[in-house]
Amino acid sequence: MMFHVVLTPDENGWIVAECPALPGCVSQGRSEQEALANIKEAINAWLWAEDQKAAQAIPPDRFPLIVAV
Repeated sequence: MMFHVVLTPDENGWIVAECPALPGCVSQGRSEQEALANIKEAINAWLWAEDQKAAQAIPPDRFPLIVAV
């Protein structure tokens, strides 16, 4: 899966990384490489959290399957 990421330097010298497709998915790093590694981790965490919310909404009479993508 691929996502667009925006990198923006802040006033303290950090690089802020944001994934516009995932509201609130933001990270940072001291370099572009570190910011990209951190936003990848943040994207995985964001997707996991959304999946957990969706799983909790499954009616108790249904049995969810886990599919790796």
